[in-house]
Amino acid sequence: MSHENAQCDSERDESISKPEPQTTMGSPRPARTSGSHNPNPQALDLLERQSTHISIAIDPVALITTECINVTSAMRKHTRWAHSSVSAILGGGPIVSFDRETSRPPSPKSGKKNDGSVANRWGLRGKKGASLNDNPLMSAFARLRRDLNGCKDIRTFDAPALLHPFLQVIRSSSTSAPITSLALVSISKFFAYNLLSIQSPRMSLGMQLLSASITHCRFEASDSAADEIVLLRILKLMEDMMTRPEGSLLGDESLCKLMETGLSMACQTRLSELLRRSAELSIISIVRVIFQRLKTIDVESTSEIRPLTSAAADASENIKMEPSVNGNSVASNGPTSLGVESSADPDKDRISGEETPLAPDQPENNRTSAGDDEAENINPYSLPSIRELFRVLVDLLDPNDHTKTDVMRVMSLRIIDVALEVAGPSIARHPTLVGLVQDDLCRYLFQLVRSENMILLNGSLRVAGTLLATCRNVLKLQQELFLSYLVACLHPRVEVPREPGINPALYEGIPEAPKLVRPPKSSQTSSGRSTPIPVKDRRQLGLEGGSRKPDAREAMVECIGALARIPSFMAELFINYDCNIDRNDLCSDMVGLLARNSMPDSATWSTTNVPPLCLDALLGYVNFLVERLNDETITEGYPDCEVLREQRARKQVIIQGATKFNESPKKGLAFLASQGIIDDLNDAKSVTAFLKGTTRISKKVLGEFISKKDNDHLLEAFIDHFDFNHKRVDEALRELLSSFRLPGESALIERIITVFSEQFCASSTPDQIADRDACFVLVYAIIMLNTDQHNPNIKGQARMTCENFSRNLRGVNGGADFDADYLQTIFNEIRDNEIILPDEHDNQHAFEYAWKELLRKTETAGNLILCNTNAFDADLFATTWKPVIATLSYVFMSASDDAVFSRVVTGFDQCAQIAAKYGLTEAFDHIIFCLSTISTLATDSPPSTALNTEVQASSKSVMVSELAVKFGRDYKAQLATVVLFRVLADNESIIRRGWDHISQILLNLFINSLIPQFPPELRTSMLIPEIPLQNPSQVIERKQGPNETGLLSAFTSYLSSYAADDPPEPSEEELEATLCSVDAITASHVDRILSNISKLPPESASALVSSLLSRLPESPAPLVMVVKPERPAMGLEKANGQRGNHDGPAYDPATIYILELATIITIRDQEIAEICGEALAGALQNVLRSSENVHPVLCSRAAHYLLLLLKTSYDFSILRPHVVLHSIATFDQVTLEVAALDVLNGIRQCIEATGALRSDIINNPDFWAILRRLHNYSEAARVVFDILQKITSDGSTVIADNYEPTIDLANDFATAGSIGAVVEQKRDGASRRKSGQPTKQRQENEVVTRGVGAITIVYNLTGRIPSLIEHSHLETNEAWAAYWSPIFQALTSQCVNPCREIRQNAFSSLQRSLLSPQLTSADHKEWTAIFGEVLFPLIIQLLKPEVYQSDPIGMSDTRVQAAALLCKTFVHYLVLLSEWEGMLDLWLKILDIMDRLMNSGQTDSLEEAIPENLKNTLLVMANEGYLVSPDQNPESETLWAETWKRLNRFLPDLFGELFPEHLKSPPMRVPSRTEVEKTVEATQAG
Repeated sequence: MSHENAQCDSERDESISKPEPQTTMGSPRPARTSGSHNPNPQALDLLERQSTHISIAIDPVALITTECINVTSAMRKHTRWAHSSVSAILGGGPIVSFDRETSRPPSPKSGKKNDGSVANRWGLRGKKGASLNDNPLMSAFARLRRDLNGCKDIRTFDAPALLHPFLQVIRSSSTSAPITSLALVSISKFFAYNLLSIQSPRMSLGMQLLSASITHCRFEASDSAADEIVLLRILKLMEDMMTRPEGSLLGDESLCKLMETGLSMACQTRLSELLRRSAELSIISIVRVIFQRLKTIDVESTSEIRPLTSAAADASENIKMEPSVNGNSVASNGPTSLGVESSADPDKDRISGEETPLAPDQPENNRTSAGDDEAENINPYSLPSIRELFRVLVDLLDPNDHTKTDVMRVMSLRIIDVALEVAGPSIARHPTLVGLVQDDLCRYLFQLVRSENMILLNGSLRVAGTLLATCRNVLKLQQELFLSYLVACLHPRVEVPREPGINPALYEGIPEAPKLVRPPKSSQTSSGRSTPIPVKDRRQLGLEGGSRKPDAREAMVECIGALARIPSFMAELFINYDCNIDRNDLCSDMVGLLARNSMPDSATWSTTNVPPLCLDALLGYVNFLVERLNDETITEGYPDCEVLREQRARKQVIIQGATKFNESPKKGLAFLASQGIIDDLNDAKSVTAFLKGTTRISKKVLGEFISKKDNDHLLEAFIDHFDFNHKRVDEALRELLSSFRLPGESALIERIITVFSEQFCASSTPDQIADRDACFVLVYAIIMLNTDQHNPNIKGQARMTCENFSRNLRGVNGGADFDADYLQTIFNEIRDNEIILPDEHDNQHAFEYAWKELLRKTETAGNLILCNTNAFDADLFATTWKPVIATLSYVFMSASDDAVFSRVVTGFDQCAQIAAKYGLTEAFDHIIFCLSTISTLATDSPPSTALNTEVQASSKSVMVSELAVKFGRDYKAQLATVVLFRVLADNESIIRRGWDHISQILLNLFINSLIPQFPPELRTSMLIPEIPLQNPSQVIERKQGPNETGLLSAFTSYLSSYAADDPPEPSEEELEATLCSVDAITASHVDRILSNISKLPPESASALVSSLLSRLPESPAPLVMVVKPERPAMGLEKANGQRGNHDGPAYDPATIYILELATIITIRDQEIAEICGEALAGALQNVLRSSENVHPVLCSRAAHYLLLLLKTSYDFSILRPHVVLHSIATFDQVTLEVAALDVLNGIRQCIEATGALRSDIINNPDFWAILRRLHNYSEAARVVFDILQKITSDGSTVIADNYEPTIDLANDFATAGSIGAVVEQKRDGASRRKSGQPTKQRQENEVVTRGVGAITIVYNLTGRIPSLIEHSHLETNEAWAAYWSPIFQALTSQCVNPCREIRQNAFSSLQRSLLSPQLTSADHKEWTAIFGEVLFPLIIQLLKPEVYQSDPIGMSDTRVQAAALLCKTFVHYLVLLSEWEGMLDLWLKILDIMDRLMNSGQTDSLEEAIPENLKNTLLVMANEGYLVSPDQNPESETLWAETWKRLNRFLPDLFGELFPEHLKSPPMRVPSRTEVEKTVEATQAG
């Protein structure tokens, strides 16, 4: 406001000072064209000029002449001037000069008369003597009229000459009030019409004369109303003079006289209220102009001006103002003292002096004198007059001056307030004005704020607020004192009331008492708090709080609110006081005060306006912080933030140490030494330096401590810190006793005086004191004198006189007396100025002493740092956020007005912005706690979900739950929830402990179907379905009728009956509440928070995971729930759509939600996995270990999460694959089948990429055990087989450790394919009956397909055998058995598979394997086991009836193929077998097998195939020379004989057919081996 006023005044002065264009004064100005919406620049300039000066339509000269006639006409009506000469009317008269001081014609004695002017003009002698009827007042007007006759431009006319006759009237005591009023009106017109301007000749002289005249105005008093009109005219003219550019021509003396006159009018109570108020308003306008000028005065120009004291003793007499406050005069007390004179005084009806004409040859327009030159050379008013005016205004505030009334003080406060508003910062730049502000103004103001007069209190508070707003940089200690008083007065000493429904934790940050207030006097020794000055001084100053009236409290709150609206106010308090070791925590106390008084209960001891005022100030402080958030941080010229933090930490230690000292000095010192505050506890200098330098310890305790006998070294060191040089003994004693209180014991006092006397005599070497003993006696006497002179219990007559004082000291000064003058000086000083002891006395003298101490500290305290930066906002908010957020929470819970809600919501949002910007985690977490608590959604014991009801209408559905209904009925909770998630959005990274509440809210919302599942972007790594929810207690489906408009109309009220256990249907009100809940949650955009969670930094992510895991139940939930299926189960619904609960394992979707969200966050990247993985792994493993006691769905998903965590954290050794797999492998079959897909998908993700994890998993026995247990589970078989294919697709993956399990699993899949035999047989039957198309069974086909694929897998493994054998640690023969046998066993077992397709593929694979070149080896004979362990068992199995009956049609072909394969394999390895000693037995075994096949009772196909296969085999053996008659090779006799012997059993004719020569038959041609093999293959194909 002050800035705007100053700007307006500056612009106005600028416009006034512009010279008018040279136009005729009488010419009218063009009028503004009406209807112009966009005036041109000329029109705007015209408007500006019209607003500055009033244009006139008549000739200026004629106007002045008319004014002269009006005045003289009124004068002629007075009997005194009734006989004036004709010249007064015609405009003639003698030519005279006038006195500059009095503006009157000089006495005739002072010059030559000019009574023959007309005769001289015509060359005649003329008549001697002047007309007796020519009165000087009348003739002056006549002369002016004559001088104006030849004037063409009034602006060139001499200003003093124009004003002279009017000023004569004003100063004349013989004129009446109406005549004086006319003269004043005329002069006002001249200024208003710009007839007199700053360009007028000798305008400076004219302004001095005008000022002197109106400040010495004299007229006959008759009618009081008319008299006051004159005074009002004077006030108006004074205001016009000062507010025009011409006012700048006035000198310091003239300005002081003007202001003295105005203040006298405003202060004299005998004048009417209207006049005094008018005078006040005029003074305010003038002061606004005067102090505006202060801005243009350079500080350097005042360097040699000595500062004024409160009495202005050094000011010049000419510029000294002494306004009359209780007299009869309103005129200035200058050389010519004027007043309102009575007409009864005939001696004063004549003016002093007569006219003295100018010399005949002196031109009229060159009337000058030495006095005129002096007047024109007067400098414009400047700092001296402004300083004097300010001093007078401040002196009017003195509360101890009983000549000033409260009305005067209120008037002075208003004027000072305007001066500060206009030029407060400029006042602070000038040392002479700063002295007045720091001392007298603040001293008076701080006493006036104690007043119970509300008008005076309001004025004092307003001025104090404006003073601190504009000059606080030079009022550091004064501001602290003032604000401390306001805090002490306003801060209640009662606890915040506990209202039902409001959690006390919400407002625990609101202080119950400010830090600056000490406990009562009885417990003061235990206090360590600091005050701006000692507690005694604050009490003596009257600033120790106390009870104030409600209106006074409201006024104080308004004052604080005005200061709090300064954007940098709180920051300045923080860095200047809270971060200063010797100052109070003013910022914390101020915020605590506003917070406490924002509580509704504060209206009970103040007014109802106080809580909103304090809340507004508090929110304004927060708003200023937000406005500076994104500003560029400026640190240059400001203290270092780290240094301030260290100072605050040191300050807290000192406070704590001082508290301990006040309780136990030794413990306190020990603590301070341990904290580094005192460098060395054994160094007395170090200890006493702290004790003397701090104000936080009790002065009483200090005095008792240092005066103890054991502490003599401390006492000496303490006193040694004082400099007594060139000081009188009483002055030195006064300085010493200001630092501690004398103890009560005389022995202790004596000890202190003894040490003081020694130190004083050693340092100052006083001339008047002989020795230390004399000094001791004198000091003791001074203490006694001080008590005697100022003890209120001693009457005046009984008090000690100087003679008594001197008598008591006779002969103690080294055997002589002290100097009488010396003792007299000491006596007078003690009598007039008591030695104030801390914590004693409460009187005006004590106040003055305390104030002097404050001023003394001001010299070293330095200026207050103005803080126009956001560099300290982080530390500032970190210090003050607790009461702010607590206030917002409490008001939010207790408010009912929408405007309050809006402000509080904005406050929460802004606090969150600040906390997030500066990384204030604790503050942000507390905001979350408060909003979560208000939302009612973060309760650890949410309402039951057992009666949740799903309501469906058309395509919409909503879950009506107890939580949703309760939440929907609570508007505050909904608003808090929306604000909470708004605050969270994009600030998730700053949260730490706040995740406890957020996670609980998410859980409660999820289990009540109020939020959806996780967003897709969060579940990219999850190859499992969404979390299933529990079934609702009932599902109600309603169809909308033709007249129904929405979901609500689909329901009625509660059911009329509550029979059985059927829960009632939700009412319309409950449904409406649920919909309100849904809308509130939708408006909260929870999905945005969940999406942002995926981007959390590691530290915040760790906090969230820890919070989530802490919410896991310690034991499985006891509630029995069922998993909500994707589709409603048939046959489970009761009447009215209800679904009953079913017995089953416990299920808790909240637990799954916790684990899934924790897993999503943890597996995001390895950095987070390293931090959070161990805790999550422990939680998941606990679930798996308790698989028997938890729901299988929980086990299933926990296993999946654990596998995903294993994949991410494998490199950190948090989890080991064998542990995870073993935990899953221990599941019972039911649980494992429920968990099948989740487990398998997790495993598949783990083995997707090659690496150590893949190897560890696929080489683990539990892995294969899990797969084998699940391969036959229809929903998991496909995934298991897919895993198997991926493992075997990379040959290097199959190694010795997993070789056999791989074959076993493949064999299991092939075995499972036997189900395809049913389809094949049905197809065969249908084909035989030639009926319709065969039925297709997709599932069976898939199983068969996997079986065929498994055979392929087994066969493909044969390619890995050589490598495995090569890298095996086994012997060659052992390795062959280890790697070939599993394959043969698997293929052999599948060669009897009932499914024809699988059997054929197995047989084909077996044949290729048996004939593989890699099978045999010359180094060993283990390969020969293919007959005894593979082919023979295979044929034996084929011969079993049950095997044959599994596929009667296809199994006979298999037998044929087996017989052929046996012969082919034997022939293929015949050469190698011939070297084997067991060849004979093998051959005989083959013949036995053939015998059994021939006699198996099969159809002709086998009877044909076996002879043919044997025929070819025998021929090859004979051709190769293995089967020959003994005649040819005696060694083959056994083979030959046994062969024919066996053949004769089942094929007796075959021998003769093959070897006829031995039967005397023609020999047959023996086929070669190749021909035999082709024959066998043809047989197999047939």
